[in-house]
Amino acid sequence: MSGERVRHTSYAVDVAAPAGVVYALLADTTQWPLFIPPSIHVERLDFDGTHDRFGMWATAGGTVTSWISRRSLDSAARTIDFHQEVPAPPATSMGGRWAVEERGPGRSRLTLLHRFTVADDNRADADWVTRATDANSVAELARLKETAERWTRLDDLLLTFDDSVRVHGPAELVYEFLYGAEDWPAHLPGVTRADVREDRTGVQLLSLDTRAPDGRTHTAESVRVCFPHAGRIVFKETRSPLPLAAHTGEWSLVPDETGLTAVARHSLVLREEDIEELLGPGVDLAQARDHVRATLGAASTATLHRARRYAESAVRVLTPGR
Repeated sequence: MSGERVRHTSYAVDVAAPAGVVYALLADTTQWPLFIPPSIHVERLDFDGTHDRFGMWATAGGTVTSWISRRSLDSAARTIDFHQEVPAPPATSMGGRWAVEERGPGRSRLTLLHRFTVADDNRADADWVTRATDANSVAELARLKETAERWTRLDDLLLTFDDSVRVHGPAELVYEFLYGAEDWPAHLPGVTRADVREDRTGVQLLSLDTRAPDGRTHTAESVRVCFPHAGRIVFKETRSPLPLAAHTGEWSLVPDETGLTAVARHSLVLREEDIEELLGPGVDLAQARDHVRATLGAASTATLHRARRYAESAVRVLTPGR
């Protein structure tokens, strides 16, 4: 377009892991919120193994933004070309390439390239996109390097689980309770503070204080993306208590002919070096997995039960003439 010049950025990091491992982390966008810090949520729209189309919510320049991207994957060359189908303003186009090169036994180099334009080559907009791209790319490569270099332990560090509760009440009221997190301190004994900001419709910034059984208070901060018509709220913690390196999840409502099931899903990556600081000397990874599973599962199940009671006890009174 006239007045728009293409700008380029380039980033690279050496990784003490096989190229195939690094490429596999990049290939599955649904796992990016666990492995790429700016990524909040990925909603896959289409995928045939080679071509990928998805919606992305991510932090950029201190705000939450979203866009739709397309990717072309070449597993033989270990390259992934991408472009934003609907770019996030102020960019008018954004694309680039991920490339993984074998650098010797168990070693590789990961390169990330971007090219972008802004309307009329506006200097302030171009500088903003450059700063946001720099910050996100550096964070992305650092976390991918850290994750890939633990590849022999990654299956033990990853944990995904669901808890569910049957509800015989309106799905709308269950969703209302889960959406209205600012009211949780009045309903959930372990929650002592809940602050919610929703500067953009359907995207909440939640800061939550919870009191553990040992009396300690833990603070978690998260971004929540809300899909009311689908009965879903997905989230990613941007500040997690130990020993979590990353934590994502989803509240979802699944209706059927006799009622509905409210489901809480958690996916997380444990940070092994923080385990003993939280749980004490000698605690191993298996014990830490059990502890995190029990703690998060109890909290989310309690929230689901309270949402069930909220929905099932609601009484709708229709007054004649009103």
